[in-house]
Amino acid sequence: MARRSRMSVQKRKRERDKAERAAMKREERSTKEPREEAGEPAVATDADLEGYGLAPEPEEDDAEVG
Repeated sequence: MARRSRMSVQKRKRERDKAERAAMKREERSTKEPREEAGEPAVATDADLEGYGLAPEPEEDDAEVG
């Protein structure tokens, strides 16, 4: 009988720990992603690409090419 009650206590502890981990992840995500809520783009801008060394090549207009 004692074994059954100990197993149920361990099961409740596992479930509680799992719920706590999930709550921590939710809280971490909510603090980690305020950028998207502020309306800032989630796509890299030309300035960002230049910072990474991946500057976009300039577009050539047909009028300028002789």
